Amino acid sequence: MSSIAVDLHAASTAELVDAALRIAAELAQRAAPDSPPACMELAESLARAGDLHEAALAGLIAVVDASAETRRWGLPSTKAWLRTRVGMREARATERITLARQRPRLPKVTKKLASGDLPYGYAATIADAVARLDDTDCAAAETTLLEMADQGFSAGKVASFGRRIRDVIADRDGTDKPDQESARGYQRSWITSTRSLDGGRYLKGWLNAEDAAVWEGTLGPLAKPAGTDDRRDLPERTAAALTTVLAGGHKATKVTVICDLDTLTGGTAPARLTDGTPIPPQQARRIALSAGVSPLLLGPGNTPLYLGHRVRFATTGQRQVLETQYPTCAVHGCEVPGTLCEVDHVDGWVLGNSPTDIDKLALCCSWHNRFKHTNAEQIRISRNADGRYLYRILPPPDARSRKTTDPPTWAQAA
Repeated sequence: MSSIAVDLHAASTAELVDAALRIAAELAQRAAPDSPPACMELAESLARAGDLHEAALAGLIAVVDASAETRRWGLPSTKAWLRTRVGMREARATERITLARQRPRLPKVTKKLASGDLPYGYAATIADAVARLDDTDCAAAETTLLEMADQGFSAGKVASFGRRIRDVIADRDGTDKPDQESARGYQRSWITSTRSLDGGRYLKGWLNAEDAAVWEGTLGPLAKPAGTDDRRDLPERTAAALTTVLAGGHKATKVTVICDLDTLTGGTAPARLTDGTPIPPQQARRIALSAGVSPLLLGPGNTPLYLGHRVRFATTGQRQVLETQYPTCAVHGCEVPGTLCEVDHVDGWVLGNSPTDIDKLALCCSWHNRFKHTNAEQIRISRNADGRYLYRILPPPDARSRKTTDPPTWAQAA
């Protein structure tokens, strides 16, 4: 056991962080006491310490988020940094970034969190609730939601109110009249999309007057009943209209369904989307008949058919194969979908080392494609057992002498 002596007032931020890390490392190795009451008390105290750590972490993230430091490390965003370097899951990274960005607009929440008077869960919930409100409504929402926290409402209940805080504020100050509504509320249109367990998506959002007019003008005519036999309700017709527009009239869709030839000819083997979502064979056959969806046929042993020729640019067949191999950009931690990435010659076309062969190509987002070309010394390329390339970005040369740590394991990140 090692001792730690730190002058709390004289120590630098780096020294305090190092001391906290050493204490946490020692604490993690200790066995829990046998007494359940003691464990409850210690757990509550440790949770309060965690809340204070979150307050400090929010301040550090805010500085990084406002700078271009992550780009120097080959990371396109603050979220990518938290996911790859810190090992956070996407939801946790998003939550912490939101709190870091909303701190200047939430002075009461920031002060109470830093003093230990407000648990992190409440602070993150309030930050998420006000993220899309203008400054006037943000101040009112902060007061309202803090009052709920002080009254003992659970974080889940506060989150429930937070999802409709705009209406709560309007009811309280009497500004919910139609002629005043357009002057308050959210600053920008927004839509959130959550994946369901069966591969579908739930949508939620709000459109300002201008965007709402575009919505009505575009989807309104398409959402009308298709005839007297059309028994769909308006929500169903609206969803169908939105799909029609997104698919470019069934001409510009980027959906790829992977299936065996046997499946299309009556077999029972399921198909799948590029992200692995299974598709029943009957549904795959229906999709294959749509002009807007392109089936990628695989021969025996999942060998792709018709890969194209060795030309400067990848063929359509080659790109389809790559999109099945790369659900996202080949750079470790990058979340840009493969369908939106560019085809990259792994060893560089200009250098003459990489022909346009399927085993010499990968998918790379436009940002990382340019980064790879201009910062070749920071790119480490490896290949997995399944043939996919993985690009890892090394620290910039002037930062490699700094102390770095490996990202935590999944168990640690959880």
